[in-house]
Amino acid sequence: MWIGSKCESSITGQDNLFNDLTKEVKSAAPCSQLTYKLRNQLERCDLSVRSELASRIFEGCSPLFIACKKGNVEIVEYLLSVCNANVEVKGLYEVQDDRTIHTVTPLWCAAVAGKLKVVEVLVKFGADVNSVSDTGSTPVRSACFMTHLDIVKLLVENGADIQKPNQNGGTCLINSVQSVELCEFLLKNGAFVNAQDVQNKTALHYAIQEHRFETTKLLLRYRADPFLESRYRDDALQTACLKGASEIFKWLVDHVPYRPERVASAFELLGSTFLDEHHDLAKTLQYWRAACDVREKFKIVKPVLPAKPQYRYVQEFTNKQDLEPLSLDLDAIRMQSLLICERCLGTTHKDMIYRLMYRGAAYADSLQYQHCIDLWKYALELRVAKDSILFCDTSFTAQALVKLYLDLYEKHAEGILNTSVQLEDVVSTIELLVSDLQECSRLLSIAPQFEKQQKAYDQVLQIITHLLHLVTCLHSNEDEDHFMEIRRRIHTVVHVVDPRTTAGDSLLHLSVMKNNTLKTQHTQNMFEEGKFAFFPSIEVAKLLVECGAKINALNTNANTPLHTASIVMNYRQEIVETLLENGAHIDARNSHGLRPLDMLKNIPDCKINPLQYLTLRCLAASAIARNRLPYKREIPEIPTVLEEFIEAH
Repeated sequence: MWIGSKCESSITGQDNLFNDLTKEVKSAAPCSQLTYKLRNQLERCDLSVRSELASRIFEGCSPLFIACKKGNVEIVEYLLSVCNANVEVKGLYEVQDDRTIHTVTPLWCAAVAGKLKVVEVLVKFGADVNSVSDTGSTPVRSACFMTHLDIVKLLVENGADIQKPNQNGGTCLINSVQSVELCEFLLKNGAFVNAQDVQNKTALHYAIQEHRFETTKLLLRYRADPFLESRYRDDALQTACLKGASEIFKWLVDHVPYRPERVASAFELLGSTFLDEHHDLAKTLQYWRAACDVREKFKIVKPVLPAKPQYRYVQEFTNKQDLEPLSLDLDAIRMQSLLICERCLGTTHKDMIYRLMYRGAAYADSLQYQHCIDLWKYALELRVAKDSILFCDTSFTAQALVKLYLDLYEKHAEGILNTSVQLEDVVSTIELLVSDLQECSRLLSIAPQFEKQQKAYDQVLQIITHLLHLVTCLHSNEDEDHFMEIRRRIHTVVHVVDPRTTAGDSLLHLSVMKNNTLKTQHTQNMFEEGKFAFFPSIEVAKLLVECGAKINALNTNANTPLHTASIVMNYRQEIVETLLENGAHIDARNSHGLRPLDMLKNIPDCKINPLQYLTLRCLAASAIARNRLPYKREIPEIPTVLEEFIEAH
């Protein structure tokens, strides 16, 4: 070794040496060492320089981190012992299973990669066995997920904390349910068997939902509580039913003291899962008959929900005599499945809403569109009540429904389908979405504000404008008296509620915008580019004006709907004339001092004569504003509305 001897002291020289080191570490074969030449150059440098080079980050990783990831134990040991590399310098690690990238220590990286010898060296040189990644995950917890039992044992022997969860509350035990041997090791070393994550799920929940029968039995042997409920109130038995884990279900029923009614309902829920998830009618009927047998044996009266229009007023079977005739009618069986799910799970359970959406889609595929609409409207109603419109799942459900309406209307108009959209369905969907707007608007005003929730809220208002487009399309099919009632209901929405986007745009603003289109991140191409481009829409604008929309409503930039309609890309002469004829101020200034009057002059095709819409009142207000004449509180009797009028000019 030539430790302490002269080495290249220039920055360029050290950079070249670092590049050579990184290149060799990346290309090194398993069990190989650095070349003699490179080691010679490194050992001629001072210890501080060697340490900096071995710990320097380039493209997210240090040379030590790369060596740990590759499992080059000789190079790792050399960098730590001779170069004094910082054993805690974090790097970027891509998890192969889900392609996510995390910021982690070399020990975490080696533990996940299954490099036992490297882990041994890192521990020997003082690596922190309880260091955490950017998601709060320790090396031992991540090694559990990859089922590296030998590494888990080594880390535990060196003081790793097996109780420490990540940011989502996931523990080592929860991460290990795929391995009975690993779970048993953790439990013998004191792992909390009933530790719950942020969803209130325990290792037992995860073992059941992954159909890990032996792990389930092991956890129960170590006193896992089968009655602990997750956030959606799923205990062990309900989880087995929802995941179709029939073997685990049978074991639980045989070994856990459940009430007979609970067992009967569980048989029915399990049967529903086999119908909806596995399309196994024979198994479904087998489990439903078993439920009838339990109730008959213990003389239990089955609780039945009141009949609902969403389910066509069908009621649930109560005994085998009711069930047998239904067994020949697949549609009736599917409806029974929904009734069972709602009774057993309740209306707020995510699986209940998912099954409504799934069954509705199945009805649409078989051209039973009204049944689909009824179920999807019900699903939307449950989502709004459960999560509000600020959740993307609610927005997605609303988008799916409006796309169904638009597709159905289009195919009916083309003569492809006899079934058309019912105006009542469209209007009731608007009212449902609006019912939650004011409270959600208040919540959005509270800090911190989240972009995802703001986008979901704005998207719901765009959905409402598309539903209003459908109202204008379906108007001709309705008698005038009925449509007057529809207009009264829309008046309540646009005038009384007056919903606004987070940018302050009213429905009238949105109706004259070209970029008012529906797009979704959930499902690719749900709305094909340009297929449903209805805006700017003179029909929707007229409907809103007729129903009392505020013609001079201001957004956060003090733009009126006329300002928006006067932008070149939005310009439609008929829309601008409609707004002007209904009292829009052509010379009102926005926060940038722009007037629709000025904006329209920049549109070559504009044939509107602005003098026709300039009033003496507007000219007087502009003169007061232009000459900065005092007017506030100058005349005691001057109405506030007149002061606001002058301010707008």
